Formats: sequence, C-alpha cells, structure tokens
Amino acid sequence: MMLKPARLMLALIAVVAAPAFAQNAATVNGKAIPASRVDQMVKQVVAQGQQPDSPQLREMVKKELIGREVLLQEADKQGYGKKPDVTAAIDNARQSIIINAMLADYVKKNPVSDAEIKAEYDKYKAAMGGTEYHSRHILVATEQEAKDIIAKLKAGGKFEELAKVSKDGSANNGGDLGWMTPGKLVKPFADAMVALKNGEITQTPVKTEFGYHVIKLEESRPVKLPSLEEVKPQVAEALQQRKIVAYREELLKKAKVQ
Repeated sequence: MMLKPARLMLALIAVVAAPAFAQNAATVNGKAIPASRVDQMVKQVVAQGQQPDSPQLREMVKKELIGREVLLQEADKQGYGKKPDVTAAIDNARQSIIINAMLADYVKKNPVSDAEIKAEYDKYKAAMGGTEYHSRHILVATEQEAKDIIAKLKAGGKFEELAKVSKDGSANNGGDLGWMTPGKLVKPFADAMVALKNGEITQTPVKTEFGYHVIKLEESRPVKLPSLEEVKPQVAEALQQRKIVAYREELLKKAKVQ
C-alpha cells in the first residue's frame, strides 16, 4: 500500500517522536519528567531494601515525581528559587553531591585490603591485652584523705560504704567501675590495678591527674574478643574513613589558602 505524501510525513514524524516520548515518564505543564529519573529513584528504593522493583513501585515513584514537579513549578512561580537562603542551600547540596561522588570514586580506586584489616585488628587485640578487670575505686582530692580511707578499710570498714565520698559518679554504686581493660585506664591506675590479686585493695594512695585513688580488684578474667570475621565490616569502614581523612588532609596541604 502506497501512502500519500502527507500521511507518509505524519508516519515518519510518529516514528521519530516515539523514542523521545518513551524517554519521558510524564510531562507536567509541558515540563518532561525523564524515565531515567524514575529508574534512578527505583534503584535507590530497591538498594535500601524497602521493596523490590515492580510495576507498582514504578507507578508510585512516578506519582511522587509528578507531585514534586507540580510543587517545584509552583515554588518557582512564587520566586522561592531565587531567595538567598534557598540558593545557598542549593549550593551546599550541590557541593555535597559532587564531593560525595568524588570520594566514592576515590574509595573505589583505593579499597581497603584484607591485609590492612588484619593489621588493624591485630593492633586492636594488642591494645586490649589478654585480661580484663572488674574493679572499684574511691577517688578523693588529697593523699591524706586516701590514707584515712585505707586505714578505715584495714579496720574493717566496707569499701562500698566508704565509696560514697568518691568524687566521681561511681560513688552512687559503691565505686564500681565494671569490667575494663588496662588500655582504657590512665597508666598509674592501670599499673596499680593489675598488680592486685582478686579481692585485694591498694595499700597506698594511687595518684593520677584526677586525684588520689583507693582501688579494689574484685576479679579478673581473659578478654573475650570478637573474631576478625565478626568485626571485619566495621574495621574496613573505619579504615576507609581514615583514608578519606588522609586524602582530604593531603589536598588541604597542597591548596593555597589565604
């Protein structure tokens, strides 16, 4: 069948226009909403594990984008897009998006290796030590106060009762510090604590930057650490953030800041 020239022209226009039309999910007052924007939002929703990709999800996203476009057009009509605080917020958002994209690419090109993760885990294990301690203490301002408390304890006084005068929050629970590893404590305190046997009390005041301590060791036990596999994601994330900080510092050093 032969088409007349006019019909042939209309058919050609329809063929050419079809792909362009298919690229748009909808138009709002003549403004197109690209289908790629629907795809992008659907990917984000699916990546967050909220729900799987489906025609229902795509329709919901499409309606959301149409609603946004309607609101945006009205906001532009009322001049909100030109308000100084709005333009500043847009600029800040633009900066964040661009920076995050660059850093994501940097992380992809500079991944954390398994060797780095293991080295960091081993360092953590070494810092934690092999033993943790359950101790109590009484913190006072002067050495004489601490000596007086030690004398009262030797005379049969109860540690939990005497701990009520402690200068810190542990006074409310008998001086109990819970379970801790030496690495988490200031060195003079840690050294005095680990030298005690279970149930023993320091015979002389222990001076630290906080004041004078009387320490009682309740008990000790081997440290139970999570395995490398259990903490691998957290260690990798921490190292990744450290690399980003180092990259930022490197760029700052090269920058001419006046």
